[in-house]
Amino acid sequence: MKTILLLGAGKSATVLIDYLLKESAENKWKLIIADVNKAQILLKTKHSPFAEAAELDITNDRERERLIHRAHVVISMMPPALHFLVAKDCVEYRKHLLTASYLDNNIKSLRDEIVQRKLLFICEAGLDPGIDHMSAMQIIDGIKAKGGTITSFKSHCGGLVAPESDHNPWHYKISWNPRNVVLAGKAGADYKINNEIEHVDYKALFNNCATVRIDEIGELAIYPNRDSLSYIPLYKLNGVETFIRTTLRYPAFCEGWNAIVQADLANSETMIDTMQLSFASWSAALKPFINDKNQALLQWLGLFDDGLVPVTAKTSADVLQWLLETKLAMEPADKDMIVMLHEIEFLLEDKRCKIESSLVVKGEDNLHTAMAKTVGLPLGIAAKLILTGALTITGLHIPIIKEIYEPVLKELEDNGIRFNETVIQL
Repeated sequence: MKTILLLGAGKSATVLIDYLLKESAENKWKLIIADVNKAQILLKTKHSPFAEAAELDITNDRERERLIHRAHVVISMMPPALHFLVAKDCVEYRKHLLTASYLDNNIKSLRDEIVQRKLLFICEAGLDPGIDHMSAMQIIDGIKAKGGTITSFKSHCGGLVAPESDHNPWHYKISWNPRNVVLAGKAGADYKINNEIEHVDYKALFNNCATVRIDEIGELAIYPNRDSLSYIPLYKLNGVETFIRTTLRYPAFCEGWNAIVQADLANSETMIDTMQLSFASWSAALKPFINDKNQALLQWLGLFDDGLVPVTAKTSADVLQWLLETKLAMEPADKDMIVMLHEIEFLLEDKRCKIESSLVVKGEDNLHTAMAKTVGLPLGIAAKLILTGALTITGLHIPIIKEIYEPVLKELEDNGIRFNETVIQL
């Protein structure tokens, strides 16, 4: 019996589990789901005879290896720092591996062994990164096939709250790992604008954010996302004049978050003494950065309260995360929303043109979120393609080649994840 091993059953895995259960039942496959919280798995498997729940500490080498040995395909939804443990075992036991996380140097170090053992490892196969790569490359390859030359590439993506569930001044609720929200942007950003290489450090990242407009949503703020430059050769756009990947937020979010960054309240390195420390005292460094645009936001988040910060907090980032989880939590009936926009300018037959390709996906509730759907489904579809023999390539990849993106995007459309595309002559 063909077996899929899913490592991690958290927020982003809900829709993936539903998909894999359905496919396992139809194809008579075995689905093993491993997580530190076995009860969480059992709540999501609905007593399926094709599912097995396993309690696992991912750092326990013996137990991890035992589970990986049983699988044909492994999907890791673990935190990025733990993927390498899984990847080494997958190479050792000759198992295919799928992750939604960025491809890092540790995984790259296994490239030769992956190729030699004829394995398929796909990283960055979730939402952002993931669906953004696939949809962008489909457009890029299509333009090139017609003889066009791409001059500017801008790609924007964000996880937001749906308008019908937008009940706070931040216009934001937590639909994914809250730690990632706290630490977003720490490394600053590198990108290319009009043939000039730009670097923006963390302190400037959320200051005076530019905006874009999406018809169904309205105006959204953008801030540059990590290292855009490394994707220029991967996308085969070495001659492009502009190349930038950004994160989308509502403008109010950037106003409030900029003050938090300036006051160093997202600091995850410096230890603080939380004994008898009030939120107001902890956030005192905010005072120089408060203005008419952000004061109500900061106050609503509880930064000026007289209550005491959690004694379990070790750093300012811990305190901030506690506030976000408390104040910006998704309620049971809340819906989140994924928004993506590609803006690609190109020359074709001496005409300057632009493609705008947008995606809006809304969640069903606080468990079956748009984030879980768009992160999980591409991974599940890729696993199915491998097990059915529809995907036969080997090596270490991100999903920027036709063999991967065409079948995955096709099935995503069948599941309601569909882009709206407009071509404009400039």
